[in-house]
Amino acid sequence: MIGIFDSGVGGMTVARTIEQVCPQYPLLYFGDVAHTPYGSKSSETITGYSRRNTEFLLNQGAKVIVVACNSAAATSVDTLRAEYAVPIIDVITATTRKAAEGTVNRRIGIIGTRATVQSGIYEKQIKQLRPACQIYGQACPLLVPLIEEGWLNQRETKMILRRYLTPLRQHQIDTLILGCTHYPLLTHLIQKRIGKRVHIIDSSIETARHLKSFLDNSPEITSTIRKKMQDCPPHHLEKNRFFVSDSTPPLQKLANGIFGRKINLITTHA
Repeated sequence: MIGIFDSGVGGMTVARTIEQVCPQYPLLYFGDVAHTPYGSKSSETITGYSRRNTEFLLNQGAKVIVVACNSAAATSVDTLRAEYAVPIIDVITATTRKAAEGTVNRRIGIIGTRATVQSGIYEKQIKQLRPACQIYGQACPLLVPLIEEGWLNQRETKMILRRYLTPLRQHQIDTLILGCTHYPLLTHLIQKRIGKRVHIIDSSIETARHLKSFLDNSPEITSTIRKKMQDCPPHHLEKNRFFVSDSTPPLQKLANGIFGRKINLITTHA
């Protein structure tokens, strides 16, 4: 089973894409809604949450962990890899590679939470691949709460986006990284305000592709997952399972919208 965690429901954009790209593998999702957003919290706090989320998914039978939260990936992945003997896939590595390979004018913008932007992880990894690139980060702390409330087309959201994106337009970027897995839900608004010539990199897509490549080249992992599927109770294999640490009507509506079907959110305190 593939375990996926995020600070809320934004990581479901990653889960949805993984479901499409790797349909043969059951998914376990945990959204830590009770503590969202992670991006405004300290690195120590985020790492503590990430440990707990990982242990919950492992106890549920996950054999691979996908950190579908940029804030957690930026601050906690090295710790998780050192402490847990399972593959840890993050949402940053494949995304930075795609951006570095795709930019023409070598001007790349990143929007994300404060924790992600302040970590400098995107800039570090991109410059390792293409040192000549200029990286411009923009923290967008208001976007996750707006998305979690389902404000995907409200006037206020559009105004806030315009303010966040204006500095990046002034830097004449040709590539924009959505450095938060919530942000793909606003792609339709972001593209209009950043400009149609700017290529948007969706971390959910790049992460799913990276995971598929990893699984295709890791027969020992895939055989372990298949054996686990055979050993699981039948009701565990009927469908993917989605856990959250809290739930509200707007959250349920958003989850349904992401997948285009009714999602059964199982509330747990992990």
